Amino acid sequence: MLELLTAGGWLMILIVLSSVVALAICIERLYTLNPKKIAPPHLLAMVWKQLKAGEMDANRLKALKQSSPLGRILAAGLGNAYHGREVMKESIEEAASHVVHDLERYLNTLGTIAAIAPLLGLLGTVVGMIKVFAEIMAQGTGNASVLAGGISEALITTAAGLTVAIPALAMHRYFIGKIDAIVVELEQETIKLVDALHSEDNAEENR
Repeated sequence: MLELLTAGGWLMILIVLSSVVALAICIERLYTLNPKKIAPPHLLAMVWKQLKAGEMDANRLKALKQSSPLGRILAAGLGNAYHGREVMKESIEEAASHVVHDLERYLNTLGTIAAIAPLLGLLGTVVGMIKVFAEIMAQGTGNASVLAGGISEALITTAAGLTVAIPALAMHRYFIGKIDAIVVELEQETIKLVDALHSEDNAEENR
């Protein structure tokens, strides 16, 4: 491996660093984007139970906000629940935008690595071929080992760049799809709360 890195030239350092950053982002996002942590399955039922029992005070609202991303969104809505349905929805949407921003953290960097790694490999190819043609101009085509070394450097950097870019692109797409699914689930849970809360208020007003 060390021989390949050495043969690939200085651009291999950038490609290896890119691979390390991409791997770190993937591990961190795999740990963070856990649907059960982001939207605990029974959180909405617990919140509704506390609301019905009149137990949702300021301390419980604060604890709800800190419990999970879904809790953060629900707490924002509940904090403005008595200002009307539209105000509640606006506060939920604002909180949700911050949550989505947090879910998408580092994905731009991962996407950038997926785009740049092949270009670094291509640059290595160009640098290697320039060396080959420079040697041909200086020594002719008689020194096969020098020519082979330049071509080898070009091919190694290209392969390394693609080796980093392909998994990075695949994981980037995977995380985007996972975040979309989580956002849909968050929307469904918050809509249930808004509908339940205001349909009950309307029923009481009509009595």
